[in-house]
Amino acid sequence: MAQLNLYQVRVIDPVLTNVAQGYKQPDFVGGSLFPQVPVSLRAGKIITFGKEDFMLYNSARAPGENTKRIQFGYSGSNFALVDYSLEGAVPIEVYQEGNNGANGWSIDHMAMAIKKVSSIMALRLEKAQADLARTAGNYGSSNKVTLSGTSQWSDYSGTSNPISTIETAKEAIRAATGKRPNTMVMGAAVLAKLRAHPVIVDRLKYTGRDVATTEILASLFGVSQVLVGDAIYSNDAGTAFSDVWGKDVVLAYTETAALADMGTPTFGYTYNLNGYPIVEQPYFDRNAKSWFVPVTRAEAPVIAGAGAGYLITNAVA
Repeated sequence: MAQLNLYQVRVIDPVLTNVAQGYKQPDFVGGSLFPQVPVSLRAGKIITFGKEDFMLYNSARAPGENTKRIQFGYSGSNFALVDYSLEGAVPIEVYQEGNNGANGWSIDHMAMAIKKVSSIMALRLEKAQADLARTAGNYGSSNKVTLSGTSQWSDYSGTSNPISTIETAKEAIRAATGKRPNTMVMGAAVLAKLRAHPVIVDRLKYTGRDVATTEILASLFGVSQVLVGDAIYSNDAGTAFSDVWGKDVVLAYTETAALADMGTPTFGYTYNLNGYPIVEQPYFDRNAKSWFVPVTRAEAPVIAGAGAGYLITNAVA
């Protein structure tokens, strides 16, 4: 019996896994609201923050008196990672042609399959993050608003004021967490209307620019970054497309180091199992005459501190 080589006995292919882990869609913005945090277990407690930093403790003590003690608790509701797996197919004919090299070039179809699958799975995560951030029920009554009619930013009659709406949102987050939001995510339709809004256009004259870029909007709104969700998704038939981020705006304070710095009032995380995504060893199916490359992710976006976020629903019509 022939002895198996190292490639054959590996369940996970480290080279191809590096391709999957290094792949990132440049147009996705959900990770800015829900930064990835590695965890070692598929289930546990969401790390949340308490009000300890805002309490005026009576820390005075008399000589010989015991020092007062305070308790810190950061465990919130439960989280459970979900495993997602897809296999990229590489027909043997395609694989052979791509690696022939007769024309002076070759194509790494294995890497291409991984990138294609990774793109599909990344879109699923972006949609899950957007759905979580755009669900009004995830916010307290003071941390959300639904615009309608003349209050929508697509109404240029002079009654809507994007800057005033954003200031209200910033103050709501500051009142709940002591932090002002540093991130603003909006749907592509919102950006299109904002650029032509009279209030924004009027402020542009002080910048020397003709078009309101995301950098200028960040300066006008007083946040570190304004991100636009350009991602779209289709129905199962592929005949209709919709914006992942719709016509909404989400403001949040997010802190990527929050898991280590317990107590930081960050809006959300994407819990990701250590070492994932992974690519298992490609296998050959003789009946299909194709190589199959399994890619697996284990993750779950969660809202850790709803008070650190603010949702503006239907910002434009």
